[in-house]
Amino acid sequence: MTKVKQTNGKVYLVGAGPGDPGLLTVRGKECLEQADVVLYDYLANPALLSYAPHQAERLYVGRRGKGTYPEQESINRLLIERARAQKVVVRLKGGDPFVFGRGGEEAEALAAAGIEFEVVPGITAAVAVPAYAGIPVTHRTLASTLTIVTGHEDPEKPSTSLDWARLAGSHGTLVFLMGMKNLSMITTRLMSEGLAPSTPVAITRWGTRVSQHTVVGTLADIVHKADAARLEPPTVIVVGEVVRLRPTLNWFERRPLFGKRVLMTRAKEQAGELATLLAGYGAEAVEAPTIKIVPPVDWAPVDRAIAEIGTYNWVIFTSVNGVDRFMTRLWAKGLDSRCLAGRRLCCIGPRTAQELEKFGVKTDLIPAEYQAEGVLEAFAQQDIRTVRFLIPRAEVAREILPDELRAHGAHVDVVPVYRTVTPTQDDAEWRQQLMDHQIHVVTFTSSSTVKNFMAMLGGIDRVRPLLHSVTVACIGPITARTAAEYGLTVSIMPRENTIPALVDSIARHFEHRKAVATGTMV
Repeated sequence: MTKVKQTNGKVYLVGAGPGDPGLLTVRGKECLEQADVVLYDYLANPALLSYAPHQAERLYVGRRGKGTYPEQESINRLLIERARAQKVVVRLKGGDPFVFGRGGEEAEALAAAGIEFEVVPGITAAVAVPAYAGIPVTHRTLASTLTIVTGHEDPEKPSTSLDWARLAGSHGTLVFLMGMKNLSMITTRLMSEGLAPSTPVAITRWGTRVSQHTVVGTLADIVHKADAARLEPPTVIVVGEVVRLRPTLNWFERRPLFGKRVLMTRAKEQAGELATLLAGYGAEAVEAPTIKIVPPVDWAPVDRAIAEIGTYNWVIFTSVNGVDRFMTRLWAKGLDSRCLAGRRLCCIGPRTAQELEKFGVKTDLIPAEYQAEGVLEAFAQQDIRTVRFLIPRAEVAREILPDELRAHGAHVDVVPVYRTVTPTQDDAEWRQQLMDHQIHVVTFTSSSTVKNFMAMLGGIDRVRPLLHSVTVACIGPITARTAAEYGLTVSIMPRENTIPALVDSIARHFEHRKAVATGTMV
């Protein structure tokens, strides 16, 4: 369905959720996709900004407990000014806009200025962060009430509006947001009002993210434990008996790749599957595209092959990109998959075959080994003299497949349907993460990604220190060989040249390392 873009000035107060990009609502994503301006907070995951159009204005208005940041009045003015300029404005706020997010104040300012606005609720950290820490905020036998409390009241208020006696006597779960600075005061007040010092407490920092860290204690000792762990905001504090369920329900932090950041060097438009699979294992996927897929310099060879498609016996697709670009060119020439009738089709692997099926075409041959050598092995027992092959592929690729087919008497036409070039977009963020040693794994899915990665970072002498403690994972032997030629040590390579197999191998690698470190190997 075609999305209709808002044409008049309007402000969307969008809850960004607690940090995990997957917890953004569908409506929130829709708003970002049509934004002209995005004003985002410190607690809103920057990864969500990728949903906004490339040309959208992005303004950081993060509010933190320390440092310099825009006053709320300045943020309100920005919202009003941009909306009056007929802009679609998204105010992206961590958690939910109306749960201690000052969204109510911003909505009031917009209403007073006569600006149209919409509130898009988000998943509040008060519920999501405990859930990711293995703590249900309510439980039939342990907690029938949930109280969400600000741990940082307005300092200009003449007196506290919190009824500490009632909080201490609630017999339910207490969740404090923004309470880290006042942790000592919170625990002291609760105990002075009669809550037992042995009451369980959990503090989770950066909940739902790969950097999530949880400290568990009691009202009596949690301050000491938090100091020892050097916990700093942002945190969510949970007080109550439900904390005792964490050892049993701690699902998020037990995933095999929890806490790992994985650099994805493949093209941006192809990173989705890899990122999704990595997230399923608990990793944070970091986009670092080292290649960009662009059209060939000249479409003439492709167009000639399309005009003569009936003369070919086989069409061999060696990548998903080859399928997509060739079939798209067919459409541009006024043709479709019907012109492939009578041609036999070979795909180098199941993922490439799946891409072909999107165009309504079935594959005749998938080799047992998902690389050029596997295709050659599949044809080794056939007499291919006089057989005509068409190979739509990248402009620069290994020549072993067409060369060997020709050596056995076949006629082979290789036509470039795409090129890979080095992207021009800003790469400062992932470079900085490498320099700060925040990356645990770097993945390479083709020889081109290896070559461009090395070139972008200045060669092996500069790369080696950055990858000193980083695990290198390659999708297959050809890519691994290229990495080795550049002086990289490849630690992970799956048996199958597929993205799912690559991610599974990464997970098994770290599970094995953990088992060795903890002495739990079977």
